[in-house]
Amino acid sequence: MYLNKMIMGSGGLYGVEAASQYFFGHPAKDCTPAESALLAIQLSSPTRYNPFKNPTTARARSKLILDQMVERKVVTAGQAKESFDAYWDSFDYTRTAASAFFMRDDKAPWFSEYVRRQLEDMLYGSMDLYSDGLSVYTTLDLDHQAFADAYMKRGIERANASYRRASSQRLSTAESLYTPIIELLGLGFNLSPLLVSASKTEVQSMDYFVTKLSPVLDATALLFGLSDLKAFANAGTSRKNNSLEKTTVEGSLVAIDNETGYITALVGGSTYGMSNQLIRATQATLMPGSTFKPLFYSAAIDSKKVTQGTMIYDAPTIFHNEDGVPYIPLNFRGEWQGTVLAWRALASSMNVPSVKILETVGFDAAIQRAAALLGITDPKEIQRVFPRRYPLALGVIGVTPLQMTRAFSVFSNGGKATQPIAIRYVEDRNGAIILEPEKESRERMSKMGGAAQILSPQNAAVMTDMLRRVVWSGTLAGATSGGSSMKQTDESGKSYTIPLAGKTGTTHNWADAWTVGFSPYYSASIWFGFDMPSNSLGVEQTGATIAAPIWSDFMRDIHKGLPLKSFPSPQDGLATSRVCSVSGLLPNEFCDKGTVELLYLEGTQPVNTCDIHKDESQSAQNLLDIIIGGSIAPPGQVQPNLGDLDTTLRLDLPTF
Repeated sequence: MYLNKMIMGSGGLYGVEAASQYFFGHPAKDCTPAESALLAIQLSSPTRYNPFKNPTTARARSKLILDQMVERKVVTAGQAKESFDAYWDSFDYTRTAASAFFMRDDKAPWFSEYVRRQLEDMLYGSMDLYSDGLSVYTTLDLDHQAFADAYMKRGIERANASYRRASSQRLSTAESLYTPIIELLGLGFNLSPLLVSASKTEVQSMDYFVTKLSPVLDATALLFGLSDLKAFANAGTSRKNNSLEKTTVEGSLVAIDNETGYITALVGGSTYGMSNQLIRATQATLMPGSTFKPLFYSAAIDSKKVTQGTMIYDAPTIFHNEDGVPYIPLNFRGEWQGTVLAWRALASSMNVPSVKILETVGFDAAIQRAAALLGITDPKEIQRVFPRRYPLALGVIGVTPLQMTRAFSVFSNGGKATQPIAIRYVEDRNGAIILEPEKESRERMSKMGGAAQILSPQNAAVMTDMLRRVVWSGTLAGATSGGSSMKQTDESGKSYTIPLAGKTGTTHNWADAWTVGFSPYYSASIWFGFDMPSNSLGVEQTGATIAAPIWSDFMRDIHKGLPLKSFPSPQDGLATSRVCSVSGLLPNEFCDKGTVELLYLEGTQPVNTCDIHKDESQSAQNLLDIIIGGSIAPPGQVQPNLGDLDTTLRLDLPTF
């Protein structure tokens, strides 16, 4: 009982069986005398005698135990020497003293770690998480998790390959074109900072030390117990880790059930391990970019100052913050669309129209709505997260992917708040329930009453309609084939398409790439970027190009076998209207640019007829009549000789 209870190593290593599996990879009954001696010395000091952390000390101490075993005739001298030499001759000095928790067999390590940290907070000081025989019932869906792991692994690998390829091309171009010029200037004017050859040599030398020499020095320090050398090697490892944070693309995925709030899948980054434990889906505060736009668009819809059919002019514009500092937002690739409707501005992720909508609705309403959707209630946190400056419209704030997923799930949930949870309940070793986080969450939601309805069902329906258009004809159309990639077949063999809605986002300098979206069943967010935001993913890696395809594949697979389900649609308070695709007003016979059917809050739908195309058509006809009639000059002036002018002139008049 004692040997099964005592701690034998850090990070949840209790009992000789667990220790034997951790140190040697086999059961305790198969231990050699040398291995048995190593287990025995863990009882007195599992940190000091850990063979992976202090191999020299553990080796000497275990040898002392073996000598005593020989003296007491427990083993022969030959057996002791043979087992000792066999173990230490093949000992892996490069293996780190990882916690046993990180070496477990786990199909969802990121999710498990998220749950473990929550349990540590819940059980702090009352029970031992590792040795009290707890059974933890979670919300994880292993099928969802398997899809998430496979697709994120592929996405992270592709993102890193693309980043390295782009970086190599930039460095090659710089070295062949600019380095010789800079070097010449440095030599000609004796400017040492411009002597790039020396700097390049220094960088290459440091890279060689970090990647080649440091691991060897680390193993040597462990082998001979050289603490000073170990510290020197650790410095190289630390520098390498810092460099990786700046140059390695990471990613995260989190999916929740819209109705229950269950977290069904979670990926916190690339391979989970000792050096990679930041759960980016729940811990990293990241800039959401354009995925933030729907949050304050929702407030604009409620203000009734903006509708899906509001006409906005997309062109270079100067905005002035409250302190008078000017702000000039740019669109992706510096392209401008002129006059657009609000739904198109969101679907195509246009920046200037978004800032204009924020300006129209005001900071107070926009921030209040965004905070409610993200689940941020503390006034001080709201003040810290949401700056009252126009870059807010482009998502220049810090939020977690889980918060963004939660915000979008509210749209799909008919405007009702969703509380993400990972732990349903916990039982002790006797089967008695000791924790019920799910029940407590439901009770909190019940006590909120009407406050749990963050948006009106009508507002949620309008926003869902806008975000579905992102899938049909916006930045998500390519990845989802306009939504047709969601085709499914039910048990009867009938084909149908799972409805999808969402938004992509790419932050300044292409540093972060996002896709956040939802179906009537689930919401999911995907992010790619760097732990230390000092680099660019590259102009070819955006939310639409790297995050959206992964999101589309994941959403397609987790919906397989599910019956058709539609988004909530209130019976009253809404109106549908077919409008001119240019003006957003009721179409007439002159509207030749097409029409679009949009959803409105009742009372905000257009009542006036489009006058843009009528005026254009009348102006064109008048000009044509003048040309045909030969009267293109004012009365009293000489008329030009038009000759046999072709009366089928094409008159391309500008759009307002």
